[in-house]
Amino acid sequence: MTIIRNRFTLTVAALLASVVCMTPASGKATTSADDEAALKSVMSKYQDALNASSTDQAMPLYTDDGIFMPPYSQSAIGKAQLRQAYDAVFKTITLHVKFTIREIVLMSSEWAFVRTNSAGTNKINATGAMSTEGNQELFIFHKGTDGAWKIARYSFSSTNPPPH
Repeated sequence: MTIIRNRFTLTVAALLASVVCMTPASGKATTSADDEAALKSVMSKYQDALNASSTDQAMPLYTDDGIFMPPYSQSAIGKAQLRQAYDAVFKTITLHVKFTIREIVLMSSEWAFVRTNSAGTNKINATGAMSTEGNQELFIFHKGTDGAWKIARYSFSSTNPPPH
């Protein structure tokens, strides 16, 4: 009887611990399906922001201390630098891309990463020259105290061969 009671106590303790671990700071429990849907929604909004060349649409998707790490450039850290970086990108190029989510990993109740591939076109605004766009991306997300997932870190690299 003592063994059964101990196993029952351990099982209940483990279940309670898992519920506590899945409860964000807001106090509202979420499921991994809820989190995955929310992450997919942010990714869709980010894709829309890129395709609209809209810094204003991209900014709310980042945490206050978010970091954008494009290749061959210094990182843009925090809202002011993020705004400058996206303004510069959209002044230089016009993107038409589609993200394909390859992996979503919930690392904890407050941290997740999303690995994607994107494909589409890239227009150089100064010349009008068009080229194919292909990248692999890694987004690290943080869930705030309000329960909203936001981009904390974003890095990408081209999957296109280098130009000759």
